[in-house]
Amino acid sequence: MELALVGAVVVIALVFDYTNGFHDAANAIATSVSTRALTPRTALLLAAVMNLAGALISEGVASTIGSGIITPTEDAHGMTVVLSGLIGAISWNLITWWLGLPSSSSHALIGGLIGAGLAASVSVHWSTILEKVVVPMILSPLLGFCLAYLVMVALLWIFRKVSPSKANRGFRAGQSVSAAAMAFGHGLQDAQKTMGVIVLALVTAGLHTGSDVPLWVKLAAAGAIALGTYSGGWRIMRTLGRRVIKLDPARGVAAEITASGVLYVMAIGLHAPVSTTHTISSAIMGVGATQRLSAVRWGVAGNILTAWLLTIPMAAMVAAGVYTGARLFLP
Repeated sequence: MELALVGAVVVIALVFDYTNGFHDAANAIATSVSTRALTPRTALLLAAVMNLAGALISEGVASTIGSGIITPTEDAHGMTVVLSGLIGAISWNLITWWLGLPSSSSHALIGGLIGAGLAASVSVHWSTILEKVVVPMILSPLLGFCLAYLVMVALLWIFRKVSPSKANRGFRAGQSVSAAAMAFGHGLQDAQKTMGVIVLALVTAGLHTGSDVPLWVKLAAAGAIALGTYSGGWRIMRTLGRRVIKLDPARGVAAEITASGVLYVMAIGLHAPVSTTHTISSAIMGVGATQRLSAVRWGVAGNILTAWLLTIPMAAMVAAGVYTGARLFLP
């Protein structure tokens, strides 16, 4: 029974990673495609390769997800907690994907684990959640917006005497690098979250000790997120690349470089599972604000903010309901 649940958790975790791919991974390339710096096919291939590279570099975020959010009991009920958390996260991902809202798969997963943990009355690590989730959740969009604004102002001043056509050609070439950096940051963050859940399941079942991530888990998670990128990232890409603000290549570079820098610091320096979605969204708004505040479509930004605020509680509610229903079938 327990081995079957482990298998179910691994499969569903990879399904979550796949939904994360078509929901989130397009964030890494949306600006490059919208500015026509890269073709969609080239951008998707670049994102897949760099996601894989980022996933193999660090394990800090995986450790936070695997041991820092909840501590389920080491039995079938503990496995059901993990499984319910995943289902809650996937459900919210699908809802916001269908609506075209760039909500956070990271926060959906964390909310799902919290909701299932509360329903099962297992240990929820609130101090870690505050330090590693809530504070970075607030800081990363603020940093993304402010730093992107400053970077864009600096670029405008540095290249003020260069003709727009020449500058755009240069920045289009530069977006290959900035898109790669953003995709690498996405691998550092989002692929590791699925790894953490799988490790949590393996530890709960007594099949693994410690918080280190086996190589097969890294490769499976990175592969699933890359496949998801190919499959359905276009809805979110349209929102970020076109609906929030009309981007030019210079603003695309500034947004991607800023967002990737924030992701690197949070993943490697703080081991904090922040949202790539919110980071790049806020960076896009920051570079847009250098034109004029009215250039940013604040109504769309408001919808993103609403999804941001609802993600953790809604995913938690779904996960808690799933766990409560599953208990009816457990001894």
